[in-house]
Amino acid sequence: MYRFDQPLIRGIMRKRKSQFTAIVDVDGEELIAHIPTTNRIGDVENKDLPCLLSFHDDPKRKLKYDIEAVLLSDDDNWVGINQILSNRLVEHFFREGELKQIVPAFDIIQREVKLGVSKLDFKVGDTYLEVKTPLTTINVTYGKNIKTLPPKPFSSTDRMVKHVNELAASLREHERAVFLQVYQYRITERKERLRSTHYEEVSETIRKAAMQGVEFWEIQMDFRPEGVTLFSVSRSEDL
Repeated sequence: MYRFDQPLIRGIMRKRKSQFTAIVDVDGEELIAHIPTTNRIGDVENKDLPCLLSFHDDPKRKLKYDIEAVLLSDDDNWVGINQILSNRLVEHFFREGELKQIVPAFDIIQREVKLGVSKLDFKVGDTYLEVKTPLTTINVTYGKNIKTLPPKPFSSTDRMVKHVNELAASLREHERAVFLQVYQYRITERKERLRSTHYEEVSETIRKAAMQGVEFWEIQMDFRPEGVTLFSVSRSEDL
């Protein structure tokens, strides 16, 4: 298990205040917390959602709390939303030997490796690896109290296209390249992916990259207040 320094605090996200902040209720006290993702959280209304928060007693920080996960189902399947945490989790599980299906053996893990005009998240041995945390579509069965909103097309795909192209180009000189989707939750319902305004371009980029040898993988996790465990590792079927 990847353990948090302190168990996360349970609260209720009352409403989203801005793109990066939300009003949260913790034991009857309202406070403003940071939302550590630039993306939307699925197609749900960000109102009255159970959430888990980390506390940071840093005098340099304006906001002391980060929203790390939300609960969108009627079970305990917390959905982690901190995209920065995904990289720490991936590195942890590689070092613990739990991602041998992806890279069977390696001598060193490097972070933020330059490749072409991009910086990719990892180089694990001879394998370049880019990590993505999809949040525009949440693949869980929503609880009875979850309210959804009409989906809106999104267009923030330029960075992903660039990195997939760089991964494909790397195969000319290096053994392997992996595009890794990290789900900080257990998938319980596969939903149709929300299409971006550049859907055709992205689809064609991924198709060509796969033909060039880029491997597409996904991992699912079990997110708890005390820490995160790896739930499954598999080759991606839905690209």
